[in-house]
Amino acid sequence: MFKKYLKSTVAMLLIPAFVYANESEHGKEHSDEHHEKHEEHGEHGEHGEHQHSESSIERIQVRASRLGRIVTESATRTEIINGEEIQEKALMRPGNISMLVAETGGVRVQTTSPALGSANIRLQGLYGRYTQLLSDGLPLYGGQTASIGLLQIPPTDLANVEIIKGSASSLYGGSALGGVINLISRTPSDNYEGEVLVNLTSKDGQDVTSYFASPLTDALSGSVTAGIHNQQEQDLDNDGWIDMAGYQRGSVRPRFYWQNDSGANLYVTFGAMTEQRTAGTLDDAHLPDDSAFPLTQDTLRTDIGFIYDQPIGDELNLNMRGSAMNQEHQHEYGAILEDDSHESYLIESSLSGYSDQTAWLVGLALQTERFDSNTFSEFNYSYQVLGLFSQVDYEASEDISMSLSARADWHSEYGTQISPRVSILYNPDNWTVRAAYGQGFFAPSPFIEDIDEVGLSRLAPLGSLDEERASTASIDFSYVLGSIEASMTLFASDIDNVTALEAIENADIYAEKQVRIVNSLGETEIRGAELLLRYRWRDIKFTGSYLYTDATKEDDSGLSRQPLTLTPKHSAGFVVMMEEHGSHLLGFEAYYTGTQHLENNPYRSKSKPYWHLGLLGQITVGRVSWFVNAENLLNIRQTRDDSLLLLEQAASGRWTTDIWSRNDGFTVNAGLRFKFGG
Repeated sequence: MFKKYLKSTVAMLLIPAFVYANESEHGKEHSDEHHEKHEEHGEHGEHGEHQHSESSIERIQVRASRLGRIVTESATRTEIINGEEIQEKALMRPGNISMLVAETGGVRVQTTSPALGSANIRLQGLYGRYTQLLSDGLPLYGGQTASIGLLQIPPTDLANVEIIKGSASSLYGGSALGGVINLISRTPSDNYEGEVLVNLTSKDGQDVTSYFASPLTDALSGSVTAGIHNQQEQDLDNDGWIDMAGYQRGSVRPRFYWQNDSGANLYVTFGAMTEQRTAGTLDDAHLPDDSAFPLTQDTLRTDIGFIYDQPIGDELNLNMRGSAMNQEHQHEYGAILEDDSHESYLIESSLSGYSDQTAWLVGLALQTERFDSNTFSEFNYSYQVLGLFSQVDYEASEDISMSLSARADWHSEYGTQISPRVSILYNPDNWTVRAAYGQGFFAPSPFIEDIDEVGLSRLAPLGSLDEERASTASIDFSYVLGSIEASMTLFASDIDNVTALEAIENADIYAEKQVRIVNSLGETEIRGAELLLRYRWRDIKFTGSYLYTDATKEDDSGLSRQPLTLTPKHSAGFVVMMEEHGSHLLGFEAYYTGTQHLENNPYRSKSKPYWHLGLLGQITVGRVSWFVNAENLLNIRQTRDDSLLLLEQAASGRWTTDIWSRNDGFTVNAGLRFKFGG
């Protein structure tokens, strides 16, 4: 079975131009040859949607697991956000992918700066800095993605999103300690096609995004995605502090796809993004100490990436890939100005092959992470990491398969690091059972969550820090019967040497350095469970989910444990979506967030639970779709309960509490999407 499958795909591993997903009813193009292969297999993607066609059911080939298995056959659990869901979420938030990933079970988008609006992605309660964000398998946003980067990626050109939860360091190195989110781009069809989306919001926001794709020659095709986004700053509680940061952003990303008759493929992409973001106090406002505190961040990011794939004979495949990213920042934190740059480079080569029951891969990667500050050069660092990695997938029988992967990294600062991972799949009849265990590491940097809003001015130079390490394990059970899909996942993580910000004891209040980063004592322990239930009745989809998370860390005394901050123990969601393709769409969603433990908050030690309700409607006439979306119907806003402002400035320089609720209130957005070509 391995050989039958891999012989048709080994020359296409990890290339965005070749996604095995039968989605023609949803307007996604693929060749007749691919369609025949889908009909032969006749299965569906886990956490994807059933097709309406009676002759074929959607199969999605995942590439985040390196060997490009079909999602239902891969021992490595990979959750899929399919193209249909992406199109729906793009109507709700066209400017970034935060809502797209936030409404996935076990995934939490955590706001790290309520002033600037920056956020990161937490997988199953793990810290957001441990999540590796990839674009078509490339770290185009950096090996250690900046928090604000999540809010600068539009979903316009996405075909699928792949999510691996738990340590994936064996596959992608130290930046993937908590998991991987791989954004898979749309690929050009045989005909010219495109779309333009225009969106307006009741909070004075505007978005214009566009996507164009076309064959250029018999062997070459290309696409380009561009967007312009504007948001006027909002002071919703009239206290002089900006609750919603203002920004002006523009981005463009061309992509090129080439293939020849021998099966060689080349993918090349370029990206450029510029943004000016404004927050802090309004021009005529002052803080409790009568000072003004403007917060601004100007960003210029450029990147380039490539993937080259070359079959060698009938059973081997050579893959080469590389990327480079440069991100320039100009910050203003009150009276402090900071200029800095982040750089990231990757060059990697791997060889893969297969036999009747085994697929294997071995590769070598060199990755560089560099930070240069013109203002605080004592924080400059340059990490070089040489990694040797391998993966073996073995199919023991029709129902049982396993995946073993391991990576050895030689880190210029933290020495040799070994990261193993093992996954097992048992797939009898309508059941799917997976178990996984992995270990990994993360190289500390100054950019933990507490630094996002205040910069480096009050941070002491980093001392001797140990690498952060984690062990993660999970087991999940899925059952599919007709239009019903149910799953349950149990997960656990133990993290050592977590880096955290602490005040310097006996520091002079007039001294420049007030805080430092240290390794926390003891382990952080996370235990939890995910439940998912989906049902399709005609054109209506029902989805219910529940997440239980018990996350604790040792307190300062080391004698007892306390809950991890900003980690709700209970959260749940319910979504109903009725859609007739090419005609109309109507959806309702309800998400519950339970009580969260808070620290350094003068107003409360525990947050209130809250509901987020939304309604989405769309009508399509010909090539034009008109949509309206209402978010936060209950007008939940943290500043309706407490101020975001602290009573006095924190030692780090921060003026706001953590945000445990929402800060936008009731919002309506509406617009149109125009499609052409195809």
